[in-house]
Amino acid sequence: MIVVSNTSPISNLAKVEQLSLMPQLYGRILIPCAVHEELLDSRAGETVITAVRSATWLDIQSVQNQRLVNDLKTRVNVGEAEAIALAIEMKAARLIIDERLGRQTAREFGVKITGVLGILLLAKRQKIITQVQPIMDSLMQQANFRISSQLYADVLMAADELVT
Repeated sequence: MIVVSNTSPISNLAKVEQLSLMPQLYGRILIPCAVHEELLDSRAGETVITAVRSATWLDIQSVQNQRLVNDLKTRVNVGEAEAIALAIEMKAARLIIDERLGRQTAREFGVKITGVLGILLLAKRQKIITQVQPIMDSLMQQANFRISSQLYADVLMAADELVT
């Protein structure tokens, strides 16, 4: 199964020390060059840079269709544009992306998507983690990950962690 990731899911999971969920769930993950550059940029922070440098399961792949990348860059940033284009090019089973506009754009091209919260739910279903809530809380506190109160409740319900 080919899986492509955008920058923020890798960055956010690294910030809460849960990056190992990605290879446990998907094995090898492809990232385009722009995503790799964003992950190693000093603004990503030392935690992310160190985690990415040691992630032997990440494969960097150049996007061939630069016309598509340029078209996508009119709607999303370069990392998202390359990630969407690479997912299309590689006929990826899944694109891991969290940004709303990037998700919407990928869907328009028929790309199947998931995000960090989908990863947490899958990890719980596969019994890799026992609880989703503490990781969601860490994402919000340590990675400034935004989750609406409705989505937070929906994820807890899907994870069978919502106490009524």
